[in-house]
This record gives sequence, C-alpha cells and structure tokens, in this order.
Amino acid sequence: MSSSPQASQALVGHVGGLPAADIVALYHPFGSELDPRPLAAVLRQQGRCLCLPVVVQREEPMIFRRWSLGDPLEPDLAGVPAPLPLAEQVLPKLILTPLLAFDSRGGRLGQGGGHYDRTFAALPEAIRVGVAYAGQEVDNLALEPHDIRLHGILTETGYRAFV
Repeated sequence: MSSSPQASQALVGHVGGLPAADIVALYHPFGSELDPRPLAAVLRQQGRCLCLPVVVQREEPMIFRRWSLGDPLEPDLAGVPAPLPLAEQVLPKLILTPLLAFDSRGGRLGQGGGHYDRTFAALPEAIRVGVAYAGQEVDNLALEPHDIRLHGILTETGYRAFV
C-alpha cells in the first residue's frame, strides 16, 4: 500500500469524530503510513497542543515533545524524525498511532519494536486511536499479552470507536 495524499487529506473531514483532548500526539509518517500532517494543521487551528513521540531509550516508554508544523526535527534513537531536545515535554491525552493492521476489536499490529505498547502501558489514561487506511483492517489479530487495544480507528472513510 503506498502513501496517498488524497487519503491523508480525507482524514481532515473526520476530525470532528475524534475524542476531545487538549494535547494530541501525532507521528511523523514513515513509508506508506498515512500522513497525519494535514490533520495536524486542523487540530492546531482548533487550539489543540500537538506533540510527537520520541524514543530516548530502546526498552522504555516513549516521551512526547511539543511540536508544530515547520518545527525542526532530528532523528531520535529509533531513527524517526522527532522534536529537538529543547522542545517542551508534554503528556498527551489523545495518541494517534500508525499501524500495519487492525481488527474490529481494537487489536493493533505495529512495526514490532514495542514502543507504542510500552508507552500505552505507561499512559493508561490516554485515548489510543490508530490511523490507517480502511484496507488495513483484518478479521482478527492474534494479540500477545503485552499488546494493548486501541480505543478507536481513524481512516480515510471515517472515525470508529471500539467498544
């Protein structure tokens, strides 16, 4: 699946379905992941604080640093573009996370590094929403004990909460 600017822009039309939160974590797109930057612009216009995850230790939860479109980024320990160390560290209330696949029960298949699962475990009050193409939905994911389910999914076709 290749990255689609049209699908990324379509996310903007579904921003109203997202749970309310004053601090929203996004991600820097990698490979074919949906690009959340068009969504970031709208969230910022709504007055929400934005942040990006930062891997500072391989086997520890990620931290989040305040971020705005256009801010300089540098690779974190995992090689992913992240805000500079001088950016304020914040705790997101809503975490938008990329994924490889998801199921109708909130199961999420990530890249395999465990960064998001460790972070979700460390921030149990944060609302976890996957961002994916609708075509990434599968019937059933076999989850490991450490895998933490999502509260919802945002695709180019809309937002859906998992019960």
